Amino acid sequence: MSAKTTASAPSPVPGPGLGPAPAEAVTPLIRGITVLRQLTEAGGTMSPSGIERATGLARSTVDRITATLARMGYVRLDGRDAVLTPRVMELGNAYLGALRLPALLSARADHLADELDESVSLAVADGDGIRFIHQATRRRAMSLSFRIGDLLPAERTAPGQLFATEWTPQVWQGWRTRRAEDPRNRAFPTVPPPPPGSAGGDEDFEARTARAAVENCAVDDQLIEPGLVAVSVPVRDPRTARITCVASVVSHTSRHTSADLRETLLPRLRLAVAAMEEDLRGAPRPEPGPPPAGLAAWTGASKLELGREFIESLARGLTVLSAFDEGRAELTLTEVAKATGLARATARRALITYEHLGLVAPTPHRGTFALTPRVLSLGFPPLSRTSLPRIAAPRLTGLADEIQETTSLAVLTERRDEIQYTARATAHHVMSVDIAVGTRLPARSTSTGRLLLAAPAPHGSPPSSPSYTLAEEEPEQGVRTIAVPVHDREGRVIAALGAATHVARRTAEECVHDILPALLSTAAHIETDLHTAARFTHVPLT
Repeated sequence: MSAKTTASAPSPVPGPGLGPAPAEAVTPLIRGITVLRQLTEAGGTMSPSGIERATGLARSTVDRITATLARMGYVRLDGRDAVLTPRVMELGNAYLGALRLPALLSARADHLADELDESVSLAVADGDGIRFIHQATRRRAMSLSFRIGDLLPAERTAPGQLFATEWTPQVWQGWRTRRAEDPRNRAFPTVPPPPPGSAGGDEDFEARTARAAVENCAVDDQLIEPGLVAVSVPVRDPRTARITCVASVVSHTSRHTSADLRETLLPRLRLAVAAMEEDLRGAPRPEPGPPPAGLAAWTGASKLELGREFIESLARGLTVLSAFDEGRAELTLTEVAKATGLARATARRALITYEHLGLVAPTPHRGTFALTPRVLSLGFPPLSRTSLPRIAAPRLTGLADEIQETTSLAVLTERRDEIQYTARATAHHVMSVDIAVGTRLPARSTSTGRLLLAAPAPHGSPPSSPSYTLAEEEPEQGVRTIAVPVHDREGRVIAALGAATHVARRTAEECVHDILPALLSTAAHIETDLHTAARFTHVPLT
């Protein structure tokens, strides 16, 4: 059910701590992975000079790497900064799709969170750490900041105690070495240093692990930081009885003590885990979808167009990760080469590089490889809590620059009688439409509102919505607006993308002829970003 993980200790940056790279490793690919990880740890945005300082790479190398990543759509160059884009999440999506656990178990986790009114998470092992693969978080003033893909040290978590019950002597030794070299957890930027006086010594963790093995559950009593408590139960693979992931209920001491978690929430968590294991037992084998097509040809064409600024070996290496997905969890070298269109020698060198970096591991089935949870370190965490307005904002700016008119994104309010503007970009005119983000207007008085009202309700199934709407003298005299729909992964209309102009500047016919094509193209780009981001995460509309 799950991809095999490596037993090496986590390393936030490729290179140090991993030993010398094999002779056949692809150096530009190692450097590109380093840049993606640094951008991830920086929250998704970093200046080239900051990347240069953090990685030790030459500025010219950094510029070529970011230009290549921008060409692939994984970053955008915003002024002086490189910014991760939703498309980079396709790398983590490949791992999560191959793993299958989020698709099979997330509904159970979400239902449990609703029932208990507490946060629920699913985590997998990554060496001597853990990574989250699903989060159902309660919205409160005191809420959790952990994201899908975040790496935590095993000894500071309840899931870590459970995973440690299956550690080999080699993993235990790697953990002791890491503890001796990094007792303050500096290699784990998502967690604060251990609280003073907290239970976190080596002997304490080994004792907690032994107890977890006996009780088949574990408790985190403020190991991460004061106030945070959690109870965890392993979800076991029905075929092997080994732990495939761990489900946790997370709360705060103002709501539950650790003892209270055991008494009141643990029984319900065990029932949910039993249902999850039944879901795993009954899940049919997935049918592999079509692999990405034309990647090798695309990288070759990009090299011809951009020349030296495009690092073809980096781009081709990254396409290897996208060969894996649901139904393609374990692939041979030949299958990777066929899926990507790369030569066997090129695919082989990329796999050698990824195995060195801990992103790919050989499986027990001879000659096959699988992605590891460490793939989630490539841009996924800072984007896993993005929203539709954040996804749309740079697209709106580009659209406003192209058509020289104010652009906006709007959604219907819950009562469906008003629209709310959630993002906008203003064109540079002496006289322009100025509607602030957050503004609400009657839905029937705007082109965006009428378009959204014509679409089916979120859970309904009715007629298709119009491809665009045009409104005259609305929301006030002198304004002409045109809007197109934005669809979610299921094809439902969830928002409207609009442009507004003065009636003296463009006729209705000119709006349809000049603005509508750009609106439709921008909406398609927003949908592509949204569909990638929302495959395994919840993307709020506001």
